[in-house]
Amino acid sequence: MTRLYLITPPAFDPPIFARSLAEALDAGDVACVQLRLKPADDDAIRRAADVLRPIAQDRGVAFLMNDRADLAVACGCDGVHVGQEDTPYDAARRLLGPDRIVGVTCHASRDLALEAAEKDADYVAFGAFYPTQTKIAKGHADPELLQWWSTATTVPCVAIGGITPTNCGLLVKAGADFLAVIAAVWDHPQGPGAAVKAFVEAIAAAG
Repeated sequence: MTRLYLITPPAFDPPIFARSLAEALDAGDVACVQLRLKPADDDAIRRAADVLRPIAQDRGVAFLMNDRADLAVACGCDGVHVGQEDTPYDAARRLLGPDRIVGVTCHASRDLALEAAEKDADYVAFGAFYPTQTKIAKGHADPELLQWWSTATTVPCVAIGGITPTNCGLLVKAGADFLAVIAAVWDHPQGPGAAVKAFVEAIAAAG
């Protein structure tokens, strides 16, 4: 069953956002939360992690750090997500050890995904599948990529990029293990709880 993978907004006030995060996590099945603050200094990232990490972990939700494997260890995170221009996978794995999560951005590249899988990445992330304003996408990913991946390997895959409850069904049917979402949850007019419920219903309908 496809599960939700929440990524924090690019900027927020941690004590205020903590309420939104708790609302989202209490509304339905969420696999993990990634703390992504760019640009932000180390102290700001640490403060945000200290506030948000317990909210996720107390609910059995994995808490991941974007890019910074060193801060992931220092802040007690469950793992790290690295991009192609971030901390190299090998360096992140050395810092986190074998038992914590290391996921890798692979854009729309089969070669990058296979390379990450061969190095024992815990998941690969493909995207962007739909237009997104959150970050500049490096290429467009087609749902067929998810179909190929799910038949070629057992390594989980994350779909990212402009995903909403309305358009996620195709990705679920194509084999996405996780749907990474940002704006569709935090900017939902009825709030993040309503957004998570809408995603859970859409995933169930497509599964």
